[in-house]
Amino acid sequence: MAATTHTVTNQAPPLVGYDVFASDRALVEGVERHLDPALLDSAREDLSVLGRSAGSAQAQEWGALANDHPPVLRTHDRYGNRIDEVDFHPSWHRLLGKAVGAGLTAAWSRPGGHVRRAAGFLVWTQTEGGHGCPVSMTHAAVPALRADPALAAEWEPRLTSTIYDQGLRPASQKAGVLFGMGMTEKQGGSDVRANTTRAAALSEEGTYELKGHKWFCSAPMSDGFLVLAQAEQGLTCFLVPRVLEDGTRNPFAIQRLKDKLGNRSNASSEVEFDGTWARRVGEEGRGVRTIIEMVAATRLDCVLGSAALMRQAVAQAVHHATYREAFGGKLIDKPLMRNVLADLALESEAATTLALRLAAAYDDGSEQERAFLRLAVPAAKYWVTKRCTPMVGEALECLGGNGYVEESGMPRLLREAPLNSIWEGSGNVQALDVLRALQREPQALNAFLQEVGRARGADHRLDGAIKDLLTELADLEGIEARARRLVERMALVLQGSLLVRYAPAEVADAFCASRLGGDWGAAFGTLPHSLDLATVVERAAPRS
Repeated sequence: MAATTHTVTNQAPPLVGYDVFASDRALVEGVERHLDPALLDSAREDLSVLGRSAGSAQAQEWGALANDHPPVLRTHDRYGNRIDEVDFHPSWHRLLGKAVGAGLTAAWSRPGGHVRRAAGFLVWTQTEGGHGCPVSMTHAAVPALRADPALAAEWEPRLTSTIYDQGLRPASQKAGVLFGMGMTEKQGGSDVRANTTRAAALSEEGTYELKGHKWFCSAPMSDGFLVLAQAEQGLTCFLVPRVLEDGTRNPFAIQRLKDKLGNRSNASSEVEFDGTWARRVGEEGRGVRTIIEMVAATRLDCVLGSAALMRQAVAQAVHHATYREAFGGKLIDKPLMRNVLADLALESEAATTLALRLAAAYDDGSEQERAFLRLAVPAAKYWVTKRCTPMVGEALECLGGNGYVEESGMPRLLREAPLNSIWEGSGNVQALDVLRALQREPQALNAFLQEVGRARGADHRLDGAIKDLLTELADLEGIEARARRLVERMALVLQGSLLVRYAPAEVADAFCASRLGGDWGAAFGTLPHSLDLATVVERAAPRS
């Protein structure tokens, strides 16, 4: 029956039918800045195709359905045989197939691959964050496998394939594969050297039998896993296939799926190994060194994932404020709301600009850039992922009560927001990793300071922040207790340097005044009122 009591007015239309890539000016400019000009036309076209798909009603529905219908564990078939399989909603497979088909696991096999892949990951995971987990681990497994050239030659073409071939079969029979990872255990968590899973050598060179458990193993329906276990010479990295070459299932008992705060579409599991066949990757006793390249790559994806959540949150907030009226005018024209939106836009652009810079360093691959990444990745992972949750929460508030209901999509963004700060080492782990690099790798600090120094003299607030950072770095007394403070300052100075060099003057000015100059409150929406905030907000509007 038609409603007769009122007519619905003053509601923002859905943010749908737009190009997620082309409407993100900071992202477009980052791609143009870091890619070889010869690659730009094809990259822009590919990313716009993906962006239009990400902004479609269909893709948005896939994201909602994949979370409304989370994965289901089936430990046994109807006859009582152990199968250890996880069933996903068809929307999960559509999201994952689109990601693989768009080359989000193929960065290592094409020129400019990391920048193109980073931009695509940032665009596509705005549809739904959970399926980014197997995409990320598949991408990140490549550098770890390169510790064993024979293994890399066998597996890398499968990992970098653009064909999503679902189902458990021997990897040699598949057009493309996905990878997962098993590091943490109940008793150790981030302290992987406390792992108790044992690896016993078999007669064939490089093969072992594993026995033990993993407390967190994401994407258990993947085709292979990189796993840490204790061998005779110490903690070692292994490749564990789900299905052996003769077609039999490798012992891989999924005990349960985690009931998580967010990331509901993704199956995070507890698994048991008991006589599980594995191939050694790298040398015995060098497991952490072997797998660290995978960890670094997935940490960059934590930055990208948080940047994607931030961008989608600010796009939704600006879109809502553009249409919603209150107190005699559009919300976007109200000075106080404009301040909030501009502050959110600054956080989003700083995250995107930093993430693309890190991806470009991977493409460069020089010793200088690798040294830069050694500090910049954990610092960025610490800060950007930390900022995600309060930023998304503030963006939700911009929609008021409309943002608090599930249909808006904002609650799903908020539940997803803390994940990247925890995954691949929480805040303290990142801060301690920065300290370790500062103490052991002086070339990393030199590369970092050279990078931030490229903007020296362009803004007095940035210059002052660099000077303060150097003072902090010169005083190592009680360094661990103030590690978070130091790493936060490093990330902000790096973001400020990048924005001063590359962003419009209005954006750089607002960032330096607030984040580096101290003219800022404890909540979003406390920027100096004298800044050109309207231009900052206009730049963040999700319009192609």
